[in-house]
Amino acid sequence: MTTRQEQSFVRRFFASRMFLIVAFVIAVLVALGYARAYYQDYKINQEIEALQTQVKSLEHKKLESMEILKYVTSPEFVEEKARNELNMKKPGENVLVIDGLVESNKTKQTGPVENNDLNNQTKWWYYFIHRQPNAP
Repeated sequence: MTTRQEQSFVRRFFASRMFLIVAFVIAVLVALGYARAYYQDYKINQEIEALQTQVKSLEHKKLESMEILKYVTSPEFVEEKARNELNMKKPGENVLVIDGLVESNKTKQTGPVENNDLNNQTKWWYYFIHRQPNAP
């Protein structure tokens, strides 16, 4: 008879409110665990997308840097820098230097005139036409 009493106890337990409450609590815990795992998966996928976007941006930047490096190491760039910054010339070339052009660029003034001998109207006139007044 013990098996019959055990069977009736099991049936009563599964039919009782206590089983319903325990089953509900377990279901809620499983659902919360699933929701937490789903949210973590969502966050990780968002981070992966952001990192992939950053990788594409860095690859594009790398390609631009490689193009700049290729240009900087080219003979044309070296020749241009040698001519402009080091005042060098190729063998057999003739260089023509015009002194007047270099000085005219140095005397050009774009700021306000600071000559105290001129009246205020003349100073403003020179300021607006961007020229330096001839000092007396």
